[in-house]
Amino acid sequence: MRWQDVRVEETAIFGAVTLVSGPEALLAERAIRSLTQRALAERPEASVTTLEGAGLDASALAQATTGSLFASDAIVIINPISEVPAELFDTLAGYAKTPQSDLGLVLVHPGGVKGKRLLDALKKAKVAVVDCPTIKPWELAGFAINEARRVGGRIDQGTAARLVEALGADARAVAGAIRQLLDDSDDRVVTEAAVRRYFTGRADVTSFTVADHVMAGRRNEALGALRWALDTGVAPVLVTSAVAAAVRQQGRYSDLAGQRMRDGDVAREIGVPPWKVKDLVRHSRDWTARGLADALQRVAVADAAVKGSAADPAFALERMVLDVAALRGRRPESGMGR
Repeated sequence: MRWQDVRVEETAIFGAVTLVSGPEALLAERAIRSLTQRALAERPEASVTTLEGAGLDASALAQATTGSLFASDAIVIINPISEVPAELFDTLAGYAKTPQSDLGLVLVHPGGVKGKRLLDALKKAKVAVVDCPTIKPWELAGFAINEARRVGGRIDQGTAARLVEALGADARAVAGAIRQLLDDSDDRVVTEAAVRRYFTGRADVTSFTVADHVMAGRRNEALGALRWALDTGVAPVLVTSAVAAAVRQQGRYSDLAGQRMRDGDVAREIGVPPWKVKDLVRHSRDWTARGLADALQRVAVADAAVKGSAADPAFALERMVLDVAALRGRRPESGMGR
């Protein structure tokens, strides 16, 4: 996948400008660290300076890029260039057009259109680009597997999915959890038991678990999971968010069900991990379009309640669980299909 390896090994550093571009901050940080380490391995005496893009002026830029009394070679990182004042655009583009052999310039852009004129000038100068794309929700389990492999460990697909479910769509949290779990493992293997042990209250019973029970129509299990989740500190708003997401995912699957698509393509289209598609297929037999629409209305009411319109958020969530689960399997009286 695109994010599996931040490709910096083949890029020249001194006498060049490198653009680290993309919104995934974790990958950008790793790219910057790798570039800096390579540069220092090549020229150990080089100075390393990091400049904030916001408020940068010509004097500070010139001082950083001309080395120092103790080091003629300089590695300069400017982060983010989206905040660099427009009057410095031409100066930075000039470094790309006329590189300095004793300067390694790393420019970091978080994505988006801000600073587009500078980006266009850098790309026109054909600077080396290290892409740091967002890691999509359905890629996170694969990211966890790759992360474990990267640091000399192993985690299987099911356990990785469980970990992602526990932590949510946060690549940095997933990476940190992988390191923690592997450090505490004798054989450098992350097991599902370890995930449960370390993330009790998150992995054992999360808002996603409540949503899964609701979509399957398991009202008693959903209520039990809800009460345990609330007792272990899960915020009520996370429960309404998880159930809303589950209902929307089911609806998106219903829209795609008549098309001939592989599970991986369906997962990408909907925005879920590939293993989740099997659940959507199974639940699709029991959810009508009307039922899904009514379910979203019930969730919206509960969401407003837990955000302040009700005195008892727990009661509002229990009402939502019962109401939404009851909508599963209902068919319109007119006999119309989904």
